[in-house]
Amino acid sequence: MRSVNTKIIRWPHAPEHRLCERGNYIVTCGTYRKQHFLNTPEKITFVRNLLFELAQKYDWQLQAWAVMSNHYHFVAASPEDASSLKKMLSTLHTLSARELNRLDGTPKRRVWYNYYDSRITYEKSWLARLKYVHQNPVHHGVALHAENYAWCSAAWFAREAGNAFVKTVNSVKIDQVKVYDEYDMECGGSTPL
Repeated sequence: MRSVNTKIIRWPHAPEHRLCERGNYIVTCGTYRKQHFLNTPEKITFVRNLLFELAQKYDWQLQAWAVMSNHYHFVAASPEDASSLKKMLSTLHTLSARELNRLDGTPKRRVWYNYYDSRITYEKSWLARLKYVHQNPVHHGVALHAENYAWCSAAWFAREAGNAFVKTVNSVKIDQVKVYDEYDMECGGSTPL
């Protein structure tokens, strides 16, 4: 029997990223070991603002977002080259980890873990994921009304989108939506709003 050197075979620990087509994408990323590193309003604000800045720089049009103490989600329309998402998220994670570690006095601590992305190909799926992300603070019990949670897009969406579109999105059922979201918020430092 022939011996196989298993040291050269690597298990794919990260999800596969298929960023070959322009379109709408949903992205989820959690902190390393689901730790609540974004445990102050200032830290969550910093990550949210950096996400806004980098989305603009890389020409990703944000449509929904929610930044929590140990994860984030966003829905965005890609530029022509959707593969720029990898560079955008690498920059987001590098810069935010550096700042969070500086604030906590923990140099070189790992902050972010794998991210998950999925291209949304059906309108109903897109509408459901918009609502899911807008309502994520309610889902995790850190807000009674998503519009009151400063680090998600619910209030912005209600204010900026047309009334008919807001009603359409809000009428979509999301109980069957499949989004990786296994994040416990009990020790997150956020209180229901």
